[in-house]
Amino acid sequence: HVQLVESGGGSVQAGGSLKLACKATGFLVSSCAMGWYRQTPGQDRKYVSVITYLRTDRMEYEESVKGRFTTFRDPAKNTMYLQMNNLRTEDTALYTCSVLPSGDNCPLQTTYTGPGTQVTVS
Repeated sequence: HVQLVESGGGSVQAGGSLKLACKATGFLVSSCAMGWYRQTPGQDRKYVSVITYLRTDRMEYEESVKGRFTTFRDPAKNTMYLQMNNLRTEDTALYTCSVLPSGDNCPLQTTYTGPGTQVTVS
């Protein structure tokens, strides 16, 4: 049973930091591509970052978060993280994580997404 649960959101002042976690069950985080996304009311869900699985991790970021956000995963905790620094008001959103059916060693056939964690920057 695949499940993703996000945590670590909250309210923070502009310039502050938060570290989000995406705890996975039912698969190994090191075996599939995984991504962070965010959504604000009335807007489409947008890509923030992704870790691809190509034998070694490769991270990619949406342009506005480059240099401020870092994504990584801890296989020992089977968890993916998003370290967010120098937060801006425009980063306010519901942040969700997804695991992607990325082939190779990934056993999944469809995308799974967690319920999300709210980040509010004022």
